[in-house]
Amino acid sequence: MKYYSLTNLINTGAKYLINYGERSSGKTYAALKYGVEKHLKTGEQMAIIRRYREDFRGKRAAVYFDSLTYNGKGENVIRKMSKGKYDRVVYQSSKWYLAYFDADLDKVVTEEEPMAYAFPLTEMEHDKSTSYPKITTIFFDEFMTRGSYLPDEFLLFMNACSTIIRSRTNVTIIMSANTVSLYCPYFKEMGLKHVRQQKPGTIDIYTYGDSGLKVAVEYTDAPSKGKPSDLYFAFDSPSLKMITSGEWELDIYPHLRTTYDKKDILFQYFIVFEEHTLQCEIIQKDNMFFTYIHSKSTPIKHDDQDIIYCIEPNEKRNYYKNLLQPSDELSKRIVSFFRANKVFYQSNDIGEVVNNYINQCRNMIKV
Repeated sequence: MKYYSLTNLINTGAKYLINYGERSSGKTYAALKYGVEKHLKTGEQMAIIRRYREDFRGKRAAVYFDSLTYNGKGENVIRKMSKGKYDRVVYQSSKWYLAYFDADLDKVVTEEEPMAYAFPLTEMEHDKSTSYPKITTIFFDEFMTRGSYLPDEFLLFMNACSTIIRSRTNVTIIMSANTVSLYCPYFKEMGLKHVRQQKPGTIDIYTYGDSGLKVAVEYTDAPSKGKPSDLYFAFDSPSLKMITSGEWELDIYPHLRTTYDKKDILFQYFIVFEEHTLQCEIIQKDNMFFTYIHSKSTPIKHDDQDIIYCIEPNEKRNYYKNLLQPSDELSKRIVSFFRANKVFYQSNDIGEVVNNYINQCRNMIKV
């Protein structure tokens, strides 16, 4: 089985190296190996970024480098790269150290300086005054999530990078993720406009005027097509294709099983999210009462009268930002369908758009 390599991304010369694709393909392994190799050669250090402090507690942090002490071939890569000097990685006080077991002393001996530092985004306010001149690699693992992002997460990430980089230009930022959701705020904030059209095995390069900034984005090819373990995930579920072939993960959303006429539509409103405009219809037919959401390919005719939900601020009175924070009786009635699970979707793709809009609404409530 061939594992992922960072080589093609590194050869682009970009400051940001972004890769996403099938899980367990070796993306994290490649980034950690890159950081260890640099440290062994030059003494340079690595920053590992995750969202929460809990991501670095207990065994989660202790085993983070275990793939390099016992890889898929049963090799100790740490021992091999250090020519026998080290054989393990030890986690202490938010830092990882190269280490080895000294038989004479009968104890584990750690390197004097850390190889890597842990940086939870939720704690970065406490690190603003600290300097990290030896960190030349920043690794943000699992920058995409199926769950909720932190409020203003992209800004938190940029502030974390600024704290580490200061005025230097020798830092490489690696961002890795599984293909869990097409609707990731980093795509929009970083201007990665073609991610949704990108094909596996390709690298797209983004530049930003005459700034000199270059971002390389790789949709990793599935190196494990037909791997033996696929038999465990052979169920007829679209969501599992992310595991077996690196396709974007989609949940299964409720589809409408009945037909209705125009006269059955009591009310309609719209959700505008990313590049999508969705038409939402409140329907009463016989003894059924539900909401149906489908794509709208034409402009909204009465955009100064119809209720429109949109994350982006708008001065018009009929625009609402957060569907989950109703401010009048009508908006309370609208959100009641979501709380009662009486919302049906044209397709799983449409369900995914609404789900990501709702997740952003939840984030705004947390602020």
